[in-house]
Amino acid sequence: MGYDCEHAVEKVRIRVPGNNMATFMQMIDDREETTKQCGNDRLPTLKDIEQKNDKLKYNKLKISPVDMNCYKIKKPYILYNNFRYKQDLSRISIKREYGFYSYCFISVCLSFILGLLIGVAIVGSPETRMISPSYSSRNVVRINTTRDGHSRSLNSLKLTDNFKVDKEFIYSNKEKNLDRFATVSFTGAIEPHKYKMDVYPKGLTDDMKEILKDNKVSRHKHTILSVVNTTLHVPNSETVLYENIYWGPEVENSMPQGYGENSAEIWERYVNQSEIIKLETGCGRMQNRLVTFKDGIQACVRYRQNTDQIQGEIFSFYVARLLNLTNVAPSVVKVVDLKDKLWQSVTNDISSAQWNTNRAVVLTQYIPSLESATIPEIFKPSSRHLNKNDVFTMSLKENDTSDTSKQILIDKLRMKNIKTKKEEVESFDYIDAKLNRKTIDLFVELAQWSDLIIFDYLTANLDRIVNNLFNYQWNINIMDGPAHNLARKMDSGLLLFLDNESGLLHGYRLLKKYNMYHSLMLDNLCVFRKKTVDALKHLYETSIGSKLSDIFHKKNNAVIRDILPPLPEKNAKILHDRIGKVLNQIEKCEQTFSNNR
Repeated sequence: MGYDCEHAVEKVRIRVPGNNMATFMQMIDDREETTKQCGNDRLPTLKDIEQKNDKLKYNKLKISPVDMNCYKIKKPYILYNNFRYKQDLSRISIKREYGFYSYCFISVCLSFILGLLIGVAIVGSPETRMISPSYSSRNVVRINTTRDGHSRSLNSLKLTDNFKVDKEFIYSNKEKNLDRFATVSFTGAIEPHKYKMDVYPKGLTDDMKEILKDNKVSRHKHTILSVVNTTLHVPNSETVLYENIYWGPEVENSMPQGYGENSAEIWERYVNQSEIIKLETGCGRMQNRLVTFKDGIQACVRYRQNTDQIQGEIFSFYVARLLNLTNVAPSVVKVVDLKDKLWQSVTNDISSAQWNTNRAVVLTQYIPSLESATIPEIFKPSSRHLNKNDVFTMSLKENDTSDTSKQILIDKLRMKNIKTKKEEVESFDYIDAKLNRKTIDLFVELAQWSDLIIFDYLTANLDRIVNNLFNYQWNINIMDGPAHNLARKMDSGLLLFLDNESGLLHGYRLLKKYNMYHSLMLDNLCVFRKKTVDALKHLYETSIGSKLSDIFHKKNNAVIRDILPPLPEKNAKILHDRIGKVLNQIEKCEQTFSNNR
C-alpha cells in the first residue's frame, strides 16, 4: 500500500507544537518522513540534483512511480491574487478603449462644427456673389479670353449674364467702383489685373521700390519718326503691323518699359554707396550667391573661376544696352575686396563660400515676382515661323475686328484688278485692328521674343532656346516646358533674359557645333521691332568693338580693368559679322513679303 502524502502533510500542518520536547522531535521526524517520501515544494538546488543523479546511477536507473498528489499542494492565496490581477488589467483596458472612442467622437463633432462655421462665414461674406435658387449649373462656361469689369471669374470660370442676382443684395457705391475679384494667380488664363500688382517687399520705402520697378513712368508712347514705302497708310494707335515686317504702335505702346539706361545708372549708383550685410546660397549653381543690402534690396552675385563667363555676362549686358533692349536686369562689375565697404560685413560668409579675393564678380539686380515663361506655339516645331500672315491670322480670330481688317484690305485693293481670296490675303502691308487685351498681350510677348531671338543670335547664347532645341532630339516634350533661363515678370509681363554668361566668348568658341540652332530661329523670324532694327543698322555702320570698349572703360575703374580684360577684338569682329547676318534676314523678309504692285 502506498504512502498517503496528502494525509501526512495535513497531519504535519495541524499539529501544534507544545512545550513537550518529545512532541517537537516527533514533528521533525514526521516532516523528514514526509519529505523523504514526497519531496518538498521548493525548487531543488544544484546539490540535490547531483545527489539524485548519483542515486540513479547506483540504483541502476530504477524508476519509482510518481505520486501526483504531491503537486496538488498549492498555496490558495497565490491563485486568488493572480486571478484578481488579471481582472484589474481587463478593467483598465476596457476603460482605455472607452476613453479613446470618446475622444474620437468629440474630435469629429468639433471638426464638423468648425467646418460648418467656416462655410457659413464664406457664404455670408460680402464678396460672395448671391445667386437665386433659379441658378443652373449649365450657365457656367469655361473660357480663355479677356473679361470685362462686370463679371467675376476665377481660374478661367466665367458666370454668364443669365445669372439672377438676389434683389436684397445691394452693393455700396464704394464696392461698385472697385474690382473686388482681384487676381489670385498669374498662371493659366489671362487675369483682369495682370501686370498691376505690387509684388515688392513690404519693408521697402517708395524710393527703394522705384529702383526695383521696371516701369518708371505710367505710360509711354511709341512714335514713328519716318514712314517709308507706304503711300496709302500712315501707322496710328490701332496699327498692329506696318511695312510688312514691323510691329505697329498698338503693340509698342503696350510694351513694358523694362530696365533701360536710367535703371542701369540708378543701380550702378546704388551699389557704389551700399553695404552688403548678408551673403547666402542662391541665384543658380556653383558659387553664385544671393546678397542682401543694408536696406533690404537684394542682388545676385556671379562668381566664376574663369573670367570668360564674367566677361560674357557683363558684355552681353552692354550689347543689350546698345540695342535698346530692356529685358536684361541691370548689372555692374565689382572686385571682391575685404577692405571695401561693400564687403566688410560679410567677410566670414565670403570665406565660407570659398571665394578668392581680388576676383571680379557681377552684381545683378535681383528681380522679384518672376514666373517661368514657355515657348510660344508659333515658335514650336509644328509651325516655327512668325511673319505678317501669322499676325493677320491671329488678329482675325477677334470677332469684333475681323470685319474691320477685311474692309481695310478691300479699300487697299480697290485700285487693283480683282484677285483670288488667296492673293488678296497676301497683298497687304499693314494691319489696323482694335484688339482685345488677350491678343495685345500675346503680340507683346511675341515682340519681346523677336528681340530675344536676335539677342541670342548675336551673342551665341547656349543656355536658353538653343538648349531646348539641342535637347529636342532626345526629348520631344522639352519644347512644351519652360524655356531655359527665361522668366516673366508678374507685375508687367516683361520677359527677363537671364544668365547670359555663355555669350560672346564661350558661345563663339562653339559656333561650329551650335550655329545651326541659332540660325534655325532667326531664319523663321520676319516680324521685328523698328527701334531694334534701327539700332542694328547704326551699330553695323560703326565699330561695335570700339563702342563696347568705351562703355567698359566708362563704367569700370582701373582696378577692375586690371583684373577683368575687355572683349577681344576677334570676338568683336564676330559680333559685327553676326549683326550683318541679322540685317540680311530683315532685308530678305522685306523682299519676300513686299507687295507686287
